[in-house]
Order: sequence, then structure tokens, then C-alpha cells
Amino acid sequence: MSKYKKGNLILELTFAFSVDVMTYCSLLESQRLFLMSRQLWRSGTSIGALVHEAQNAESKLDFIHKMKIAGKEAEETIYWIRLCRASVNYPNAEHLESQALSIEKF
Repeated sequence: MSKYKKGNLILELTFAFSVDVMTYCSLLESQRLFLMSRQLWRSGTSIGALVHEAQNAESKLDFIHKMKIAGKEAEETIYWIRLCRASVNYPNAEHLESQALSIEKF
């Protein structure tokens, strides 16, 4: 994570979360849970991408808009994670839920 300026916590958190989502999705795919893996991959990794994009926003309003979309993606991701947690057939995703909730509070 040395690429990011020290102290830009949201960039660091969302990048680490994306990596953890990718790892979890690989586990889902190894269990042939492809549909959930794709949904979670898309929403979970887009949070960091949007936050990263917001750092170069054209205006304050553009920054706010991108961060709001990232917040919506966080909400969707939490939904998919909670579905995984509610099913006995899915690997434990508790760590992802706590990370996503921390990011959502930003």
C-alpha cells in the first residue's frame, strides 16, 4: 500500500477490502458458487475503484457524487455478504461484513 499518501485511510481500507473480497470470491468459485461470486466481486471491488476515482474529481460536487456512489456500492456489498452469512452452504464472511461496515461509516 505504499503507493498511497500516508494518512489516506479510506484509500487504504477500500484497497485492502477489495483484495479480501477477491480472496473470498475465489473461495466461492472453488465451491462452484459462481453467481454469488460475480455479484460480490462487482460490488465489493467497485467501492475502492470509485473512492480512488474520486481522488481526482473535477469538482467538489463530482467528488461528493463519486463518494455517494461508493456508499451505495458498500450497501449492496453488505447485502450480498449478509446473504452469504445467512446460508449454511457458504464460507464464513463475517470478516468482510465488519470491514464493509467500517468503510460504509466514512
